[in-house]
Amino acid sequence: MAVNLVRSARLYAGTGYAYAARASGGDLIFTAGACPLDEQGKVAAPGDPIAQTRLALANLRIALEDSGAAIEDVLKTTVYVASSDRGELAAVFDEVAGFFGDHDVPSTLLGVAMLGYTDQLVEIEAIAVQPRPAREAAASHDRTSPAGE
Repeated sequence: MAVNLVRSARLYAGTGYAYAARASGGDLIFTAGACPLDEQGKVAAPGDPIAQTRLALANLRIALEDSGAAIEDVLKTTVYVASSDRGELAAVFDEVAGFFGDHDVPSTLLGVAMLGYTDQLVEIEAIAVQPRPAREAAASHDRTSPAGE
């Protein structure tokens, strides 16, 4: 089984890591933590965890789409919030839950001391399953792409 790193042309390219990974011959997609980075790689909305959550979720959606999956294909999320305030953690989680709607996947919510970027308050990672038609299209693309990306 080979690992194919997904580098989205629609997300900031200077992160130094792939936005997701897809295993050929497998069905699972593991995303990197989706951060509230804008198109220039700057943390958006310093001090506003809700606005940062919305952008991180939008970026997560893009990473999943570019991996051949959708929000409805997510199996689990982990939500990191740079806060020790339970009310702030709950507000962020409410935003995440609203984003997923009826697809209320298992999730872990963590309050952490600090995240990787200056002014970053939120990071969200996901594990998803790639639907069969997307798997077949990706496998075909992997066979025809010189780098497998």
